[in-house]
Amino acid sequence: MENVMAVLPEAVCKLIINYPKEQLDQLEEIRFRLQKPLELIINGKPEYPSTGSGYYIVRPEDGVQLINKLSRYSLYALEEELKRGYITIKGGHRVGLAGKVITEKGEVKAIRDIGSYNIRIARQKIGSADPFLSDLYHNRRWLNTLIVGAPQTGKTTLLRDLARAVSAGWPEKNIPSSKVGIVDERSEIAGSVKGVPQFVLGQRVDVLDACPKAEGMMMMIRSMSPEVLIVDEIGRKEDVDAILEAMNAGVGMMMTVHGHSLEEALRRPAISPLADMKLFDRYIELTRTGKPGTVRGIYDENRKRISAEMKSRA
Repeated sequence: MENVMAVLPEAVCKLIINYPKEQLDQLEEIRFRLQKPLELIINGKPEYPSTGSGYYIVRPEDGVQLINKLSRYSLYALEEELKRGYITIKGGHRVGLAGKVITEKGEVKAIRDIGSYNIRIARQKIGSADPFLSDLYHNRRWLNTLIVGAPQTGKTTLLRDLARAVSAGWPEKNIPSSKVGIVDERSEIAGSVKGVPQFVLGQRVDVLDACPKAEGMMMMIRSMSPEVLIVDEIGRKEDVDAILEAMNAGVGMMMTVHGHSLEEALRRPAISPLADMKLFDRYIELTRTGKPGTVRGIYDENRKRISAEMKSRA
């Protein structure tokens, strides 16, 4: 939390730091909306800090302080991030932005007059993938795996730990380490800052940060010869074309897709053809029941359940 506290306006920092440690450990988001109550998402539920005389109302000066700290007082330095609508800060935390969008020839050029900020707290859960590794490795290769879940079900957390586990290998089970390529379009998997991943990913991981997935997968295959490719939130036709090419080149794939259920995700036009061709060897379905990281089931290429419901170590 030190890196998050460092960018918060002073008044907000004082409010948050007074929360009990057990609540701070479950803090997921800090949401600023100008002229509206400050909102914290703790274990999936909204909480509104009070000053004693009512909810803390986010002031324009809070927004100014926040953006100044994020940019180190140079908005020009954030020009590319403002086009994407988010900023990744040290520690892998992501700050989403909403406001007036400036376009040029149909393309987003910047966001101005920012009215909302969403600081998403990133936490690495080392070992969260361990219970599933034996289901994802067979015949001396990592199986093509699709992780399905709604927002904040722990998809990226699990994918991140899979990248670490694949890179490290599993000596106790005779599973060797592998070269891993991560195409991190939204800077969430590795949380890179100035090219340096902010999470523990192992020694055999290469990262393309802020790179579109389709182009990045081909760049990674040509330049870094990965044995396993890791990508987050697939869904566009060009993503599918790149996945097909990667799989045909013999590269293992682990990826996530948005969906409240496996059935819903596989009905998506871009995903359905991949499932019909049985290109995924394993499906992991996540649910928010209980807490993020809860696995509803693991399924084979025929969508037959191979494990009962369990919880990850996230």
